[in-house]
Amino acid sequence: MSGFLDEMARSSEQRVILAKQRESFSDLERRAAAAAPSPPLRLSQAGFDVIAEFKLRSPAAGSLGDATDDWLGRVRAYARGGAAAVSVLTEPSRFDGSLDHLRGAAEELAPFGVPAMRKDFLVDPYQVLEARTAGAGGVLVILRMLSRERIAALLDAAADHGLFVLLEAFDAADLSLARELLEARHRAEIVLVGINCRDLQTLQVVQQRFSALAPLLPQAWPCVAESGVATPCDAMTMRRLGYRLALIGTALMGSGDPAVLLAEILHAARTVQP
Repeated sequence: MSGFLDEMARSSEQRVILAKQRESFSDLERRAAAAAPSPPLRLSQAGFDVIAEFKLRSPAAGSLGDATDDWLGRVRAYARGGAAAVSVLTEPSRFDGSLDHLRGAAEELAPFGVPAMRKDFLVDPYQVLEARTAGAGGVLVILRMLSRERIAALLDAAADHGLFVLLEAFDAADLSLARELLEARHRAEIVLVGINCRDLQTLQVVQQRFSALAPLLPQAWPCVAESGVATPCDAMTMRRLGYRLALIGTALMGSGDPAVLLAEILHAARTVQP
């Protein structure tokens, strides 16, 4: 594991410990089971979709917004622009995120029929239940951070509560592990497999990773290009390489009209064939 992921994993473990002191697993599980269902993830028959991301900060780009901004208006703009889902950062120390952001986004997105996804460094099924209780319809699971047993436990928790999972990979070994784990499962969860092209040491984007790993993409699951997609041209390239979705954050957070940019990206990608 990289130094950055190790730092995030330790921080996440501490957050779980504190959260369990406030509310037991069984009590949280009851609340999660009683929560109103999230809109399901629906992928367009046009062949390409975007998971739009809301985050106030990133370690690579620095500040991307402020809690006093009309951030819920940006979330609504994502839905109007055609996002299939909205990723919401809930990590507090490096991304200025919170479960309140996830809860607010899920409420705003529900009338549009668009699910929110919790993006965080999850290490415990408890955090999947937190996401469901906050209204999320999906969660991110980072393969590189976790043992096989922990990955399976997170997948099981998501399946139990009807959440889709974005399994994040960084290299060929991660993709091989994802395929092995998913082929061995007998649950009906919805899983996307993502390739993150950000270098974990420098935090810089290495866009060539998308093309290098394209031949290894598991065809049985929709694959997501994460990081490094900022323009309609980028999205067209991802579609040609065989990616079914792109997760786009920084470009949309920096746009004065994210709905228009998102619509342009989707239109461009949907004009090409893989």
